[in-house]
Amino acid sequence: MAETVSRDDVVAFRLGAHHLVERQDTDALLDVAGRCAVQNSPPGSALQALHARVRDVTPDLVDRAVAEQKSLLQTWSMRGAPYWFPTSDAAVFTTGVLPATERARRHLVLGVEQALDTLGLSLAEAVELTRAELRGVLSGRRLAINELGAELAQRVTSALPAARRKTWRSEGPYAANQPLGEGVVHFCLRILTLEGILCFAPRAANKAPFVLVDEWLGHPLPGTGRAADPEGARAELLHRYLRCYGPSTRKDFAAWLGVSTGDVDPWWRLVEHDLTEVDLDGPAWLRTEDLDTLRSARLPTGVRLLPPRDPYTQLRDRGTIVDRRYHRDVWKPVGDPGTLLVDGEIAGTWRPRKNGRTLTLAVTTFRPLLAGKKKVLRDEAEQLAPLRGASSVAVELDR
Repeated sequence: MAETVSRDDVVAFRLGAHHLVERQDTDALLDVAGRCAVQNSPPGSALQALHARVRDVTPDLVDRAVAEQKSLLQTWSMRGAPYWFPTSDAAVFTTGVLPATERARRHLVLGVEQALDTLGLSLAEAVELTRAELRGVLSGRRLAINELGAELAQRVTSALPAARRKTWRSEGPYAANQPLGEGVVHFCLRILTLEGILCFAPRAANKAPFVLVDEWLGHPLPGTGRAADPEGARAELLHRYLRCYGPSTRKDFAAWLGVSTGDVDPWWRLVEHDLTEVDLDGPAWLRTEDLDTLRSARLPTGVRLLPPRDPYTQLRDRGTIVDRRYHRDVWKPVGDPGTLLVDGEIAGTWRPRKNGRTLTLAVTTFRPLLAGKKKVLRDEAEQLAPLRGASSVAVELDR
């Protein structure tokens, strides 16, 4: 019979795995980023997520890791979202994310199916057409997605049979005045990033330009291309997921990854012998080696301001960490707020606005805060100022 685990134990275990019990020293920055990668949308959220976990994080510290040391890499990863992770762990979050089958890859880049059917192309064929032109367009350059997509689509046109060119150039459903083929190229680039061929360079002029990985790093991405070990990378990705979000299920892992539940076997079968079934309002699975850690986990004290789409709030069993009555406050179709973590519980949301050099945080709480917690909240808020280019911070509490 499966062991029953309590909600409090699971929450405490996950917070510990996410480094939200105690901040780490700056020399642990890469370890923290590599636990389960850090989503960077909206732009700047990854910096704030790292700040919530690592002492003395500054924009300069992270900029050096990304642009000079190149020890942090940014590229599309789970669910096609932009993530930061250690360059040394790149295979886990690229090769490990890329599904093996056409069907699963189409689900990962959901939205391309109708266009491919209209063109009479498979996703694999469209990716190959894009790959063939990519180096000729991007070599020695930094191009934002729209610039890159437009140039690639134009070059692919000449490689198509005459009968397909008109359809390729016709207006597609993805953006006004955007040719169908250009939209398809955008989806193909997501697959090519997971093959380790291109990545993001640092933002410039409010754009996130793409570069060729081997030109950016000076060498191919470790663990990709001919050196790839897809099964090893998939197994490691699922191990890291379960360390951060366990106990979990195939369904929840699939949603986090960006594939359908029926397509997760290439990941799950690799590690199922390492898992133990527990009861968390139903069957769920945990790495066997984490059982003792879960049983001994303790909820933290203190306050953290987590950004929108923080790794901790990217889990799919949302009812475990937030009362259902507040789900619509925390997770919105567009424009998620940041969340307020108090003594290990999501206790409210926050939104920033900036006027000159003053940053104001409008905080909405799910329950009144004690006076001592309000002071700690203000102390935490003060630390966000340099992350957002402000010199002072004001906190507006709803109660």
